[in-house]
Amino acid sequence: MTAGQRDAVLVIQTAFLGDVVLTTPLLTALAERHGPVDVVTTPAAAALLEGHPAVREVFRFDKKGRDAGLGGVRRLGAALRARRYARAYLPHRSWRSAALALLARAPERTGFADSPAAITYTTRVARKPTGHEVERLLALAGRCDGEAPPVSLALGDEDERAADRWLGERGVPASFTAMAPGSIWGTKRWPYYPALAASVEGPIVVIGGREDAPLADEIVAAAPGRAWSAAGALSLRTSAAVIRRARALVTNDSAPLHLATAVGTPVVAIFGPTAPEQGFGPRDGRSLALGHAKLRCRPCSAHGPAVCPLGHHRCMRELAVETVVDAVVMVEEAEDRRAVRTRH
Repeated sequence: MTAGQRDAVLVIQTAFLGDVVLTTPLLTALAERHGPVDVVTTPAAAALLEGHPAVREVFRFDKKGRDAGLGGVRRLGAALRARRYARAYLPHRSWRSAALALLARAPERTGFADSPAAITYTTRVARKPTGHEVERLLALAGRCDGEAPPVSLALGDEDERAADRWLGERGVPASFTAMAPGSIWGTKRWPYYPALAASVEGPIVVIGGREDAPLADEIVAAAPGRAWSAAGALSLRTSAAVIRRARALVTNDSAPLHLATAVGTPVVAIFGPTAPEQGFGPRDGRSLALGHAKLRCRPCSAHGPAVCPLGHHRCMRELAVETVVDAVVMVEEAEDRRAVRTRH
């Protein structure tokens, strides 16, 4: 067994896609100390981490499919045990992640003290109630001060070519606004994207999965001749490359927000049942986060429930189209000025 194997590090992060993207600064920090790390993550997120310079190998754990149940945990645990990891880091606060770390027999297991499975950790780190999730995750690596590594993706030449090919085949102009109207949480979906598309100027590309295609079609219909739907047509990596080419992305509090952060595109982020103060907002001064600030009932949960607990969904219904249009104009004009300064 080599010294590199003795020091091998495992990160178990099987949370939602956006959470995995926000874990990349932690992966970078750990790789700077120990060399590239191995990561257990979901099949959907695995594609985003493969090829990342901080990652050596990605294990796809289909916890809701073929790896569901105790059998799946045991199978992967046995495979991890054969790797003889020295350390395991657990940004996802779940018993399943803790079980994988135990089955891997990593002698050092670091996770958050407020995790239900914290009793299984050898090192428990306090999870701050405030601040951005990136900094909270970096605390697992002992990084509490200084500049955080960036949220990052390792898009390759083929991803960039695929984005250019898709845009070019449709004649999408270079200066377009991207919109990501979907979310797996019903209350996080702002209902007025078609009206927004009709109100903003210029070309629009709608980003999303297959489940977002009907809404994307409504947005395209609201801006005839200047809107295109990529919902369900592109891989996550190609979608990220398309977002990279946009002047700005308009999105709910969902994974595309963090994809945009990773590729350097400014965001107009719409928050309803959640709030940026919970730690998942934009991270740069070029972006804007919008929300119904006067509602005392928000935030109502960490993720956003399927339906409004009070039945009114005012946090989204009362966020006016005009407010979002103004934010898009402000962000894109600032981006245009920045581009001019950069060229000169």
